[in-house]
Order: sequence, then structure tokens, then C-alpha cells
Amino acid sequence: MQQTGVTMAVYGYARVSTGEQDLTIQRDALLKAGCSVVREEKQSGASMDGRNELKMLLEFLRAGDTLMVTKTDRLARSIKDLQDIVHDLKAKGVALKATDQPIDTSTAAGKCFLDMLGVFAEFENNIRRERQMQGIAKAKAAGVYKGGKKQIDRKQVARMLEEGLSPTEIGRRLDISRVTVYRIWDELGAEEG
Repeated sequence: MQQTGVTMAVYGYARVSTGEQDLTIQRDALLKAGCSVVREEKQSGASMDGRNELKMLLEFLRAGDTLMVTKTDRLARSIKDLQDIVHDLKAKGVALKATDQPIDTSTAAGKCFLDMLGVFAEFENNIRRERQMQGIAKAKAAGVYKGGKKQIDRKQVARMLEEGLSPTEIGRRLDISRVTVYRIWDELGAEEG
């Protein structure tokens, strides 16, 4: 067999959703599977927004290359996003493989498994969302749902402090703790100093 001088590469992509999560297990699995480069990011997979490492990798891949992940949910959380990525890879002549799943888009069986997995992943996300909404409705009915984290108007706190109101009175009026008022007071003092 004659070599053409073109070396096809295997690139890995590892992702976790938050800064507190660790990428070591994914990185090690991808390197062990033969990836020459592993791009990593700590970003939600719910959309492509903010996923600069993945975007750069998708632009860089060339025909004959392989993109490898440990599982498809590292690449996308919705079937639409996954299908869009797979479509773009196919158009470029790039295969998608997973270390922990029998996915290899260069084979018919691997492509079929990918499609089935995407359907089940989206189903699972929809069930999770329904349960979350049911839990919120139940908590609201019981009067224990407080909603998201309360936003504190720091400018309003500063104005009230300038008016001479005590931290206790400010806390009572704004329904925040006195400690929070003191913290904002300290932060405002640090900004001025």
C-alpha cells in the first residue's frame, strides 16, 4: 500500500458542565484511545453558546480525521444539536467515535446506534424537565417554593446607607439579612478605597 504523505489524525473532545467538575477521566480515556490532541472545556452542553473549544475543533478537522468523545452527551445534550454536529462532520468527511459507546459514524451499525442513543438522551432530558416542573408546582402549592436567588439592588442599599438608615432597618425593608447589608457596605467601602 502506498503512503500519500497525509496523516489522518484523531482528535479528542472532553467537556464537563461546571468549573468544579474534573476532566481527568475523560482526558485519560481519550489519550488512551489514541487521540493526538484533546480539547477540553468546562461549559454546559445545553447549547453551542460559549463552547469555543468545540467550535475551534470543528473548524480545524479535515477529511479523514476522527473526532472522539467518551460519550455523545459530552458533545451535545439535544438530538438536534447532535444531529447538526454529525451532519457537519459527515459533510467534511470526518468520523465520530466514542470510547464508552459503540459509536463510529464510519460504519452503518455505529451510525444506527448513534441515532438511537440520541433519541433516548432527548427522551431522558424531557422526562427530567417534566419532573423538575412537577416538583416546582408541588413546592409552590405547599408554599415552600422561593424561586431563583434573590437579586439585591446594591445601589438601593448604598442610597439607604447614605440616608442614615441602619443595616437592621435596611435589611427589614428590603427583606435581606443584616449580614448581607454589612457585606455590601464593606464592598462599597473597598471600592471607594
